[in-house]
Amino acid sequence: MLNTPSLTATASPKLSASLEQGGPPPGHAEGVSNDEFRAAMSRLAAGVVLVTAQEPPLDPDDPTAPGGEDVGMTATAFMSVSLDPPLVLVSLRTGARMDDLLDEQPLWAVSVLAESQRHIAGRFAMKGRISDRLLFEDLPYLRGEVSGAPLVGGALATLECRTEQRVVAGDHTLVIGRVLTARVPSAEGGPLMYFRGRYRQLG
Repeated sequence: MLNTPSLTATASPKLSASLEQGGPPPGHAEGVSNDEFRAAMSRLAAGVVLVTAQEPPLDPDDPTAPGGEDVGMTATAFMSVSLDPPLVLVSLRTGARMDDLLDEQPLWAVSVLAESQRHIAGRFAMKGRISDRLLFEDLPYLRGEVSGAPLVGGALATLECRTEQRVVAGDHTLVIGRVLTARVPSAEGGPLMYFRGRYRQLG
């Protein structure tokens, strides 16, 4: 049998005190590593949406000034919040382009992607990607009547929203929006899902 010294005899005073008090080991505020947290949450299947918004005009006081660029972002942290009033929530990484844009642009849109639109999800989720203008270039879409944001053709559902509240939560911003329009343009096909780090189909 191996003669292994006790943990408390070799641990640092800080770790020993933590163990004696029954608390988690130091290193992470809640005793779980980033990898452990990601692995656990990857087992939660989520629908995939494309969040879109249009940058405000470069000069709002000049009607002839060029309009801003369309911006899009793939998101899986999206959910309904309330029926009355109709509210939804999307979680954005703090400091991301979409987070910065929605801090100044209150109108935005969501397209619920169908299982056949995996390429769209991948396109707008790329790191170090090309300009959003090129990403939208060959994408069929309509402009929202209220937001002016792109609504993807073939999406299972589309929503236009106006920001009601922004809540900073850790390294993300929770954007709560009031739904101004809701459409179900396509009843065909199933939803695009995200599970264990991959896009998947239902069933």
